[in-house]
Amino acid sequence: MTRFLVRRFFTSFIVLFGVVTLVFFILRAVPGDPVESILGEQALEVDKEQMRECLNLDEPLWNQYLLFWQDVFDLSFGELCDQPGVTVAEQLVEVIPATFELALAAMFFAILIGIPLGIIAAIRPYSWIDNTSAVISLMGISIPNFWLGPMLLILFSLTLQVLPNPGAQVTGLTALVLPAITLGTAMSAKLMRMTRSSMLEVLNREFVRTAKAKGVSRARVVLKHALRNALIPVVTIIGLQFGALLTGAIIVEKIFARPGVGTMLLDGIEARNYLVVQGCVLFISFSYVVVNLLTDLVYGMVDPRIRYD
Repeated sequence: MTRFLVRRFFTSFIVLFGVVTLVFFILRAVPGDPVESILGEQALEVDKEQMRECLNLDEPLWNQYLLFWQDVFDLSFGELCDQPGVTVAEQLVEVIPATFELALAAMFFAILIGIPLGIIAAIRPYSWIDNTSAVISLMGISIPNFWLGPMLLILFSLTLQVLPNPGAQVTGLTALVLPAITLGTAMSAKLMRMTRSSMLEVLNREFVRTAKAKGVSRARVVLKHALRNALIPVVTIIGLQFGALLTGAIIVEKIFARPGVGTMLLDGIEARNYLVVQGCVLFISFSYVVVNLLTDLVYGMVDPRIRYD
């Protein structure tokens, strides 16, 4: 286990190194002057020079790269130029809870819908329940969240008026329902199909038939013997999709006017604020790496036969 963790941490660092390097150079390869994007073309030259100095744009490219890694290692990700004394990390700490709240709510919705429907579809293969779940799953994967979100807003907030409008600045569970459904629909569809296929494979194995022959109740066979052994690919999907939820939250947060890492990232891209964009991308990449590592560790809890040799 120790060697496995060391290897994973090493490969994770390589991934983060590559992501930061790509983002750093791609941002600086985009045409245009970021200082003018932030301050405007009519800004005084003195202000422009101060902004370039703050963003380290007056330094050679290789020195900018080293300075950014220095900000990464001290976990500040740089100091905001428009808010002296405030670092990118401090702003991230303020918005991360909102993004995680949305991602967890979307995951809860996906698990609540996807896994039970997948189990039922596997118990009754090729029945009307299975066929209906297949249609729902296909629709969930096909519909993009940037279309689904506005449609849900029009239906539930404007037409039926049963859920709050994002412009009303309402907080709490009611304001979280539509964003969670929008973000979790595609994940629930993937979980549904993965649970169904994995359960079908396990239900045909000998130990399941043996349990049935011994007179074990159908519910116990399905939930204890079959489901637990079918969870490995399902856990994989949940782990990988949680990272995707953080990325998908970028669009959903903008649609529903929610604060979060996604809104912060889009505002940083619009303003060409290198430090903010790099900090947000680094956080999302780090979340991917951590979630993948935790997923590997959960394998051992779900299936004791797995060993990290």
